[in-house]
Amino acid sequence: MNFRKPRPEEPEINLIPFIDVLLVVLIFLMLSTTYSRFTALDVTLPVAGTQPLPQRPQEIIVAVAHDGRYAINQRPVEGRSVEVLAAELRTAAQGLNQPMVIISADATAAHQSVVNVLDAARRSGLSRLTFATQAGAQH
Repeated sequence: MNFRKPRPEEPEINLIPFIDVLLVVLIFLMLSTTYSRFTALDVTLPVAGTQPLPQRPQEIIVAVAHDGRYAINQRPVEGRSVEVLAAELRTAAQGLNQPMVIISADATAAHQSVVNVLDAARRSGLSRLTFATQAGAQH
């Protein structure tokens, strides 16, 4: 007979079932995950194929630079706010009967700069607007 007290065995953590469960969870996550790609829109911009219009006195040409600066009839506008731009458009439109506002924006100009011109024209009561385009190759 053995009268000694049995020594308790030190508990061991069996890692094999734990690894099996983790692998199953990993496979499940890999199969159920949806991968979303950011796709860029492939946009082809229109090109005008008409003859250039002759200079007409009833036009106000608003140039928008790539960095957001404005020029009205080749005169730089001090400031970039809609209010300043609207005041300058009102001044340029004085004495003209329903002038046409031609927006000539740089290709790399921010959209907000062009929207500011549209908003300033609306505030100035100028409703005839158009955009200048670059002449493209004829097909």
